[in-house]
Order: sequence, then C-alpha cells, then structure tokens
Amino acid sequence: MEIFRIEEFAKMKVPTASTFFRQEIVASSQKAKNLGGIFVLVPAGSQVPYHFHRKRESIIIVVSGEATEIVEGKEFHIKANDVLYIPIEEKHTVANRTDRDFRYIEFFTCPDISDFIEVK
Repeated sequence: MEIFRIEEFAKMKVPTASTFFRQEIVASSQKAKNLGGIFVLVPAGSQVPYHFHRKRESIIIVVSGEATEIVEGKEFHIKANDVLYIPIEEKHTVANRTDRDFRYIEFFTCPDISDFIEVK
C-alpha cells in the first residue's frame, strides 16, 4: 500500500524553472503492473507537448494553480480540485498561461512510457 499526501505535492520544490517537470509516484518499483502515476509541475508560461496515447486512459487531479487543458483543439479552464478524465487516443496538453506554477497528479493505465505520441 502507498499513501499520497496532496499537500506534499502542493509544497514540493522542483528543480526546473521554465519547463514542465514530472516525477513518477506509482511505478513498477512499487510492484504496479497496470497502473502508473506521476506528479507534474507546469511552470508559469510553459506547457506540456500536445500529445496522445494509444493505450492509456488518465485521471488528472489538479493540486494547485490554474491552467488551460486543450483537448482535440478545444480549450477548458481548469483549477485546483478539478478532476479530468482523458480517454485513449484523445489529443491533449496543459498550457499554463498564468504567472504561477500549475501542479497536478495523474494516474493512468498502461504505464509504458513509449505510449506518449507527440503531435506536431
């Protein structure tokens, strides 16, 4: 069993200042086989590359801040305490257009890292 404290992610110091940062929190090291989890920080003025996953479904839990989730070209304002579901093959990104950090936790199926397909 693993317990995650949201407030720890809200206060975590991160080594990057201008590009998004991600840290695994659920992985094979915890004996996870079909589930992955990451903490992500998107600094002010940056974004995650526009991408999709062939096999992965995701639940995103916003920890702090505000951002724009862009899904299949449509924009959605998201903020702390919002929970998003991203289905398989849905193109998406998180754009932080504010002057504060944006933090979220993502749990997902099929944790193979090669399932990240960037859209150019």
